[in-house]
Amino acid sequence: MELVYSVTVGIMVTCSVFLMLRGHTFAIVMGLTLMSYAVNLFLFASGGLVLNQPAILAEGAEYSDPLPQALVLTAIVIGFAMTAFALILAIRARADLGNDQVDGKATSSDILADKDHEGQLRQHPDKATGGKHK
Repeated sequence: MELVYSVTVGIMVTCSVFLMLRGHTFAIVMGLTLMSYAVNLFLFASGGLVLNQPAILAEGAEYSDPLPQALVLTAIVIGFAMTAFALILAIRARADLGNDQVDGKATSSDILADKDHEGQLRQHPDKATGGKHK
């Protein structure tokens, strides 16, 4: 069971690092969220993975430590709040900058920047003609 947990945490960390290295803010938020899930799994596994055992010390030799479970529960609540806050910041940055890039500079392959540029031309047609009306 520990091997499955460690492989799962490793795959989640790898995917989250890949997402965080992307240049888009939404991918970074999703990468951070996936990384927090991987850390939660790691914390949960650090308490010992046993089945059908009490959560407190008992007469038996094997027990489940309740501290990692409490840490994971707290981390889930804090992670949800931080994900919502980061998503609001990403949406606001997209609205202000007109693209989804972290540095704010649109690239030629940025589909969102092309759509936004077309939308601005539709809203303000005098910008396309240089201020001259026909």
